Amino acid sequence: MAYESLLGPEGRVEFLLGNEAVARGIYEAGVSVAATYPGTPSSEIGDVLYLISEKMGIKFEFSTNEKVALETAAAASTGGLRSFVFMKHVGLNVAMDSFVSLSESGVKGGMVVFSADDPSMHSSQNEQDNRFLGKFAKTIVIEPSDPQELKDFIVKAFDLSEEIGHPVLVRSVTRISHIRAPVKLGVVRERNEWHYRKEKAFVLLPENAYASQLQITERLGKVRSSRYSEMFDRVYGDSSTLIITSGAAYNYVDEALGMLGKKARIIKVGMSFPIDAERVIEEIDKAERVIFIEEGGPFIEEQVLALCALRSIDKRFYGKLNGSIPASYEMDVDREMEFLSKIFGIPFTPRTERMDIIKRKPVLCPGCPHRATYYVTKMALKQRGIKNAIAPTDIGCYTLGYYDPFQLGDFCFSMGSSIGSSSGYSMNAGEKVVSFIGDSTFFHGGISGLINAYHNNHNFLLVIMDNSTTAMTGGQPTPETSPPFKRVDLEGVVRGIGIKNVFTIDPYDLKASLDVFKKALDSKELAVIISK
Repeated sequence: MAYESLLGPEGRVEFLLGNEAVARGIYEAGVSVAATYPGTPSSEIGDVLYLISEKMGIKFEFSTNEKVALETAAAASTGGLRSFVFMKHVGLNVAMDSFVSLSESGVKGGMVVFSADDPSMHSSQNEQDNRFLGKFAKTIVIEPSDPQELKDFIVKAFDLSEEIGHPVLVRSVTRISHIRAPVKLGVVRERNEWHYRKEKAFVLLPENAYASQLQITERLGKVRSSRYSEMFDRVYGDSSTLIITSGAAYNYVDEALGMLGKKARIIKVGMSFPIDAERVIEEIDKAERVIFIEEGGPFIEEQVLALCALRSIDKRFYGKLNGSIPASYEMDVDREMEFLSKIFGIPFTPRTERMDIIKRKPVLCPGCPHRATYYVTKMALKQRGIKNAIAPTDIGCYTLGYYDPFQLGDFCFSMGSSIGSSSGYSMNAGEKVVSFIGDSTFFHGGISGLINAYHNNHNFLLVIMDNSTTAMTGGQPTPETSPPFKRVDLEGVVRGIGIKNVFTIDPYDLKASLDVFKKALDSKELAVIISK
């Protein structure tokens, strides 16, 4: 069976994808419950667990969205079990309401939240740095720099979480989750026994939440000591130039310095919040200049500069806040060589010229039913003489309808935004509104928007592109998938809201589909077409 190597014995070395190393890490940590909603660049963790979680002794589920996944894991933690929830970076936005509350309540069994960020937006709508969300939510933030550390830091994060009674956010990025490297397997821990008891800390009424504030401060105060930072932080080299870096950026720093023939003292920060202030200040005191290089925003830089300001430490600082280092897009070796050469005052010539290759837009796969759905939509609009329809779309393969030849995509922010925006357009615009959403996205974030549209008498046509899978992230199951799951009837959910104009079509039956689309476009009230 695929991924059997992840069940191997202690001491074996396997060539693992970063996300596969994460799966092995939670196995070694003795995790009992894991949950997710698939999203690149974290999806492969779920693919692994879907196939071998039973052999690992882990109860795993694909949840309907990230908030539900986090709450599933949090409940397991209240009973003393170790639990794990993972998602792509924008998924943490969806889970944020409960994520913020997690630190308020604290945890019993160790609980780790894994965020795979996507600098340069390889498959995302933004490149937010979730370390800032971790700090905002008052969680401990850990940053591995390679697949071996992904596995090892996951295990340590669970130990830390359980000892302190506080959640830990482990932050990866695309280039760490999606690289392969040798990983030495460790010992597999025994899983905790379930021992639940009712506690007021898990009921966040104002009275209980008020009492938890001092406990949060106390727990984070404990973690600020070198005893815990030494679990994750490392210091290398000997130089008057100090580079403070973390995660993926460390790998680029190491290679760039070698290629430039320069040396530096390096603090590789593994626990980036709360930062070990005393160790960092001690190193800064010995340096002549300090360079901050991190993947994402100036997260560590802001914390360190605040500490330096409090202690009136004046050094030559270089980073994103003063423009020495670019603030946008992911790091790479060439970019780091370029700005390090300026700081060191040495000449730099790029290794190669970037080639202008022919650009090719992403396209829907051959045979994809979304092609037929978009085609029949265009035909119906044309036959009804509708020239300026507004077409909100959503997150999924079908977002590619934005491109030629369909050009159906006028608004797309986040999961489910096609429906909420359609309400806004239908209230104000004179043009016909036709919106598009996938079945998995509808279950994830679209249902409440459709209830709102029906309740407030909005008039637009919603097309649910139903291929009964979470296709864009690798074909993971949806609530329509069965067996072994209980199947949710998508059409029944839509009709259950009260919407009368609900149609199900086969988009390859062009004549019948065209008739349905024209009827729906003629409707004077909300209509839904499910294209299967």
